[in-house]
Amino acid sequence: MLAFTQAELSVARRAFARQMLAITGVNNSAIAAAFAVVPREAFLGPPPWTTALPSTGYHILSSSDPVVLYQDFVVTLDPARGVNNGSPSLHVRLLDALGPKPGEHIVHIGAGAGYYSALLAELVGPSGRVTAVEFDAALAERARASLSDRSNVRVVSGDGTRWPQEEADGIYVNFAAAQPADRWIEGLAPGGRLIFPLGVPGPRQPNLGGRHSDRGAVLRIEQRSEGYAARAITPAYFVFAEGGGLELPADELARLRAAFEGGGIDDVRSLVWKRSVSSGRCWFASETWALCQDDTL
Repeated sequence: MLAFTQAELSVARRAFARQMLAITGVNNSAIAAAFAVVPREAFLGPPPWTTALPSTGYHILSSSDPVVLYQDFVVTLDPARGVNNGSPSLHVRLLDALGPKPGEHIVHIGAGAGYYSALLAELVGPSGRVTAVEFDAALAERARASLSDRSNVRVVSGDGTRWPQEEADGIYVNFAAAQPADRWIEGLAPGGRLIFPLGVPGPRQPNLGGRHSDRGAVLRIEQRSEGYAARAITPAYFVFAEGGGLELPADELARLRAAFEGGGIDDVRSLVWKRSVSSGRCWFASETWALCQDDTL
């Protein structure tokens, strides 16, 4: 069977972009244009490619034609650690919530092999810039090679909890943690937005590597003059952070799990950061931060 030509793949990417926006209900022409031009196969290594499903574990794709990658499934990058190139439809929703604009500085934390960093680079344009941070040195090197033709992207191998190291207009975190890192909140420029998967770590699954959240939701945090606005975007179960000081004490982690199990995260409207909480209308409160139902406090 003949592989699709580059011209045919270009058409497939355009169709893929429209499909991802249609199934998510997102109406964003900039995101559609970015998905239509960035080649997913350039960031996934040579075939055979592997997908991952919680119920069945890893599955090797029988085709080496890149056209098969233009579907809504994850592609494995590091099976032992459970690191994947994530679901395109999920990232459509998260990128739309982040709202990158031309000329902005976006920090992508947990960049993997760089596919979504490339999409961010398209969204901020040549006048903007992307700092792609990846903890795993081998993956960071893959991303650096794949993104070498994009002058507006810098790839960093390091601990994502230490970034950004200067103010950022947007911070896009692609792994789960039980609390946000200080730099993710305090590194936001005025009007800056943080996309962050909050979660509770689940047990290791025998079919999959790494450890994923078994309760979780992606949050959007925005810095405003009166405080931090917050809202939940969607449930999500990312691979969990590896160290970085993002663990909660056992009692707080138990309360976070109870908060997820009790529901109500869709009512969250604000993040209270490093000060006492006087309101009783908090979905969850730790020693240093809280998610509350009231508008910015």
